[in-house]
Amino acid sequence: MLIAAIVVLAIGTYTIRLGGVLLRDRLELSDPVQRLLPMAAASLLAALALTAALMEDTHLAGFARPAGVTVGVLLAWRRAPFVLVVLAAAATAALLRLAGLH
Repeated sequence: MLIAAIVVLAIGTYTIRLGGVLLRDRLELSDPVQRLLPMAAASLLAALALTAALMEDTHLAGFARPAGVTVGVLLAWRRAPFVLVVLAAAATAALLRLAGLH
């Protein structure tokens, strides 16, 4: 049953991607829709990132993970090197967990 679900999802994903390639020249979007598409993609990405930062399974992740993500976001916003962003975010979360703030 699991293999069948994986195969069905793989076929559906491939069909959707192929449909985009095949219909690219046939589908005409209005100017307002074309302006909204990048914003829709950015808002979807932000919602996914926020969900991953705040949730663990079906409950809130606690305090350490969101604090680490916040430190990483602030450093990235200040254009810090990527390695520093990752290390500072991980260190923040690890130190807070070590202090007992999960």
